[in-house]
Amino acid sequence: MEEKLKILAVDDNSISLAKIEQELKGEYEVTPVNSGERALKFLKKNRPDLILLDVQMALKNGVETLREIRKMENSADIPVIMLTSQNDKQTIVESSKLGIDGYVLKPFNADDLRERIIRVLKKD
Repeated sequence: MEEKLKILAVDDNSISLAKIEQELKGEYEVTPVNSGERALKFLKKNRPDLILLDVQMALKNGVETLREIRKMENSADIPVIMLTSQNDKQTIVESSKLGIDGYVLKPFNADDLRERIIRVLKKD
């Protein structure tokens, strides 16, 4: 049996996190974490194939978290798809400068999310 690709899902909204995990767990090994800090701790010891990162989170938002991920030696090149409910051009620009691989608006359609993940993972 082939090993599932690993996805780190970062969102401080437990409902969103549960939906992501529910939708993707059949095809991927999903690790849900509910804060940017927890994501950074996870990345110090683990290397997922992809990170789904919510933009709006308490304490450390998605852009701040992404900035730190890009500074980490073992995580700097991991593909990142940003998830957001805000259609904020500034956030898109900021995230793009940090090298995101995609952007999905919330509430997301599960098929759209899957399609975006497949597209990003095929780039490797």
